[in-house]
Amino acid sequence: SFFQDMTNVTEIPEFRLLGFHSNPYCQILLFTVILVIYILTILGNIIIISVVTLEPQLHSPMYKFLKNLSFLEVCYSTAIVPKMLDILLSKRKNISFSGCMAQLYCFISLGATECYLLAVMAYDRFLAVCEPLHYGVAVTARSYTRLTLGSWITGVFTGLLPCLMVSRLHFCSDNLIDHFFCDISPLLKLSCSDTTVTEAVIFILSLLVLSSCFLLTLLSYLLIILSILKIPSASGKRVTFSTCSSHLMVITIYYGAMISMYVRPTYNQSSELNKAVSVLYTVVTPLLNSVIYSMRNKAFKKALENIVNRH
Repeated sequence: SFFQDMTNVTEIPEFRLLGFHSNPYCQILLFTVILVIYILTILGNIIIISVVTLEPQLHSPMYKFLKNLSFLEVCYSTAIVPKMLDILLSKRKNISFSGCMAQLYCFISLGATECYLLAVMAYDRFLAVCEPLHYGVAVTARSYTRLTLGSWITGVFTGLLPCLMVSRLHFCSDNLIDHFFCDISPLLKLSCSDTTVTEAVIFILSLLVLSSCFLLTLLSYLLIILSILKIPSASGKRVTFSTCSSHLMVITIYYGAMISMYVRPTYNQSSELNKAVSVLYTVVTPLLNSVIYSMRNKAFKKALENIVNRH
């Protein structure tokens, strides 16, 4: 009977992304808003990469990490948003099976890399604030390279197992993905295979990656805050607390959305709620990162002014 069941499975060459269930006018409005956010995200992150590269005073590890994060945000947004924009206006909302798996892999691996980079950046700030005398010894060019390459390489390997397991599932005649990109949850719902093992593995991996990175990041900032409380100057406290609160806001939004989506054993939540949460971390958060991590930074703004004046 097993082989009979296998022969009854119809392999599908492509999926159809349903996108958002709304009238055409709302689709056009949503397209416009997301397009503007996407353009601002790309421009903002390219400006960060350019300024950090061109300005010698920003060649410290902190800003090099920021440049990596900006490059990642460009890749992350580009893996999701252009296809999202396409299905908002196009009547043909298809994506090939291989294209869907490639998008899923990019989404998982880049998302994991962002978690690792945020944790590394938090650790860098912890050393700078709490161990300033040892910072120059602890964060050298070699250690920066190791931490950065480690984040990227670990992220690349993190995406392999979930993508491989999802790609080996069987999908029957129904090829309608109730989402605007190839995410794990709607693909598992669509499969006619037993997804119990796949769900369990993805749940455990998500728990390990998201929770561990989030806890490390949170611990770093808690130690930073405790160190700031010891600063006698009230103005010094306000400035540093303002910076930390901005960082924590982005981290809370990003990790809150990701953990609520993926660190759970079942995938029975409302599809519309999932889409709304997905828009938050695939469209909005990459823009917030470029604004909060740099545009509110005095050293970065000064460096940008210097470059503009020179040219």
